[in-house]
Amino acid sequence: MEEIISVNDQFYILASSSMTDDRTRVLKHGETFGVFDRYGDIQPVGRGTQGLFHEGTRFLSRQELFLNNNRPMLLSSTVKEDNALLAVDLTNPDLYRDGRIAIPRGSVHVFRSRFLWNGVSYERFRLSNFSLAPVQMTLSIRFEADFADIFEVRGKKRPRKGVLLPNVLHKDVLGLRYEGLDGVVRETRIQFTPVPLEVSASQATFDIELDPKGEASVMVMVACDLAEDRRPFLAYDAAIAEAGMAIGAVKPRDCVVHTNNAQFNEWWNRSLTDVCMMVTDRPEGPYPYAGVPWFSTPFGRDGIITALECLWIRPELARGVLAYLAATQAKELNPAQDAEPGKIFHETRKGEMAALGEIPFGLYYGSIDSTPLFVMLAGAYYERTGDLAFARSLWPNLELALTWMDTFGDSDGDGFLEYVRKSPTGLDNQGWKDSHDSISHADGSLAEGAIALCEVQGYVYDAKLQASRLADALGYADRAGELRKQALSLRGRFEEAFWCDDLSMYALALDGKKRPCRVKSSNAGHCLYTGIASEEHAKRLAESLLSNDLFSGWGIRTLAASERRYNPMSYHNGSVWPHDNAMIAAGLARYGLKDEVKTVMTGLFEVSLVLDFHRLPELFCGFVRRPGQGLTRYPVACNPQAWAAGSAFMAVQACLGLSIIASERKVVFSYPSLPAFVGEMEIKNLTVGNGSVDFHLRRYDHDVGITVTRRVGQVEVVAVK
Repeated sequence: MEEIISVNDQFYILASSSMTDDRTRVLKHGETFGVFDRYGDIQPVGRGTQGLFHEGTRFLSRQELFLNNNRPMLLSSTVKEDNALLAVDLTNPDLYRDGRIAIPRGSVHVFRSRFLWNGVSYERFRLSNFSLAPVQMTLSIRFEADFADIFEVRGKKRPRKGVLLPNVLHKDVLGLRYEGLDGVVRETRIQFTPVPLEVSASQATFDIELDPKGEASVMVMVACDLAEDRRPFLAYDAAIAEAGMAIGAVKPRDCVVHTNNAQFNEWWNRSLTDVCMMVTDRPEGPYPYAGVPWFSTPFGRDGIITALECLWIRPELARGVLAYLAATQAKELNPAQDAEPGKIFHETRKGEMAALGEIPFGLYYGSIDSTPLFVMLAGAYYERTGDLAFARSLWPNLELALTWMDTFGDSDGDGFLEYVRKSPTGLDNQGWKDSHDSISHADGSLAEGAIALCEVQGYVYDAKLQASRLADALGYADRAGELRKQALSLRGRFEEAFWCDDLSMYALALDGKKRPCRVKSSNAGHCLYTGIASEEHAKRLAESLLSNDLFSGWGIRTLAASERRYNPMSYHNGSVWPHDNAMIAAGLARYGLKDEVKTVMTGLFEVSLVLDFHRLPELFCGFVRRPGQGLTRYPVACNPQAWAAGSAFMAVQACLGLSIIASERKVVFSYPSLPAFVGEMEIKNLTVGNGSVDFHLRRYDHDVGITVTRRVGQVEVVAVK
């Protein structure tokens, strides 16, 4: 059971039972996602995290398959490599009639396939009789729709709810309806093919007769409808063909990476399809939703970091993220939303509770880092694509963001970006570690007052440098010089205020009294990513990050094991996050620390080897790696999570020292290296402006050989060794 309690007014997921033992299967398309058990069922276990969800509401809270009122036996269960289809093989148990076995187990094979498309779940049961005798049985599907808001599923108690409306039943379509307190009627419309023998508000029953080697099919379509917006049902084959065409249309645009290590290829390909699954097409362009099940919605920080991770292989994702965030940038002061002019949002939610203001996240701006990260991404996107016209269209939004950093973001004028909650129901901590207890002093006491995080100062530093380069490209020379000056000044002040010489580490934060939080954390590693760390301190910081205190053997912990608040099972105080590690790896590469990069990448890869589908979760526990044993999973981690999937791409880029300068039509490999588990790598269809290039890379003892195998257009390739 997962539930939310209020801890210092923070929204926190309690876990009294874990998702890790459910072995769930996940599908997502657009605003719709499903969490199923391995049988393909939706089971109301405990409070139940399984279900079919659409726009923040659970439209199906139960769906179970029975053969003669018995649950079938599981043979196999998987989600296809493209993440589009859940495929489950089932068979019958011994089925009795009048006390005798009428149908021996293993007589009938049931192939269950399910996919989501445009707000509809399409499902087919194909039954095949492999026995030598005719078979007659009933196939029953039991279902319920509780129309719970996603925050109710997480455990948030509501004093009042809407009302269930009378069901609507036609011969092959059942409508389960609910009117929320927001006045919106939500309907789960279920269509059956063929027409069931019997159908009620909670069950449909089919009479199945199969000759030896005979086959029969049953189709179930479930539409998630809001108000009068009814989604059309397509035939199963027509819908799967349409979905397949959409997936196929994306593939030719993608950069392809293939190595001589099949397990690495599986990790890479699953990561790629996970990102594709998490992307939702919005009017402004593609946007990666954060994670399933809890965060299948736009987050500012998560979207930006995922776009940065994917930038070298899928730059169009960054454009979609930038366009959407520019369109939703705060224009006015609204303390209830933690909104201030120029600020980029933290998250936005749909659903009944968001519409009613029962949760603060309908459109919530309580993030200190989304705004500088937005500027960073804009600069990185221009470098990757050379798209000056888009940069020009974004410039007013970037200026608003820069102004926010210098005013609202630095309310005391000390030159550091800091946060303090304005909304009475918002988040206390507003960096990426936003748990209520994630920012503390060495004695374990929580930091109070306006808090300046170390990594956020690095984001501001890089944002101003990126904005300076954009200003130069756009012809704003004076503004460019001013921004460069501000960045260099910040770097000097940062070194003086944050470096802790005895820790060989930047302080986690400054509290409201400007006292450093002298705590060893992964946050300091982001100072390498942005380049704010001095050359003098970078090597010492790297040694600290890769010490046994912080590096578990699987990855760099969020908090060192020696710290007072260290707990390897906590969300932010000792766990390991893949995206965090990938950003640190990119930072290590920036300072030429390639052996350390390979250590981090090897850890992430080896995590992928011990998990289902080679899929990295949102986070995992920070226990020290034990020989011959797998890692310890975090009980309520999102899986898949967009920025966890994207970590594979950023880690590879860090190893290769790969950068693309589109305005110069140039690809640069800076001190490239490959980890021991990759001997050869092919990169195909790497776009550079209007051109593209293919590479073959081979690892040697102390070098990586790079061969250009195809080149279209004028693309210069530079290898710095």
